[in-house]
Amino acid sequence: MKKLLTTKVGRLRLIGLLEGLSLLILLGIAVPLKYAYADPSLVKAVGPVHGLLFLLFVLNTLQVGVEQRWRFATTTWKVLLACLVPFGTFYIDRKILSRLPSQ
Repeated sequence: MKKLLTTKVGRLRLIGLLEGLSLLILLGIAVPLKYAYADPSLVKAVGPVHGLLFLLFVLNTLQVGVEQRWRFATTTWKVLLACLVPFGTFYIDRKILSRLPSQ
């Protein structure tokens, strides 16, 4: 865990994990509660947290992509697309981010 926080790639991976979890909580628990039981309280709590994590993931992806000289057409767009798909950040972490050299 300590290694995740000391490098930019590590922080991107951690933010990706948290963003992916927040999306799953939002879509799998909060939204069904909102519509099935007319209780929007969890959406109001998790929604802004997910939004912040989403923005942090996008900004950190762009920063790491520039610093590591990713080609947008081959790597950056895949990482950015991952945060829009449930389980996407977990997949991209395994296929791309975990294989990057930690600087």
